[in-house]
Amino acid sequence: MGKDTGIQLIDSNEDGEILDLKIDVRRDASGKIIQGIVVGNTLQQNKALILMSHQGDVKSRIDIGVGFEDLLLAENYLEYRHRTREHFLKDGLITKQLDLYPNKPIIIDAHYNS
Repeated sequence: MGKDTGIQLIDSNEDGEILDLKIDVRRDASGKIIQGIVVGNTLQQNKALILMSHQGDVKSRIDIGVGFEDLLLAENYLEYRHRTREHFLKDGLITKQLDLYPNKPIIIDAHYNS
């Protein structure tokens, strides 16, 4: 199991409250719960959490967090490109492409080293 596999979070309003644990209760024939928390690929989720978090938000990794929401009022996109690459690398993500420019679609291609 790689770093991109773990407990999944809800990523759609249709499935519940965004960022809550993704739960899919399965029962056996006698009604006993045999599965609950969803485990799967978390690559996109991990990238989103690093971008959304500020340093200190994640208590187990206080050194990680880009604080992407601050970009809304910022003019220095270069700083956020550097910060994104740096904080992704701290988590083991290798950034292959990062397009972050004013009035352009944001493109981030990053993966864990296999």
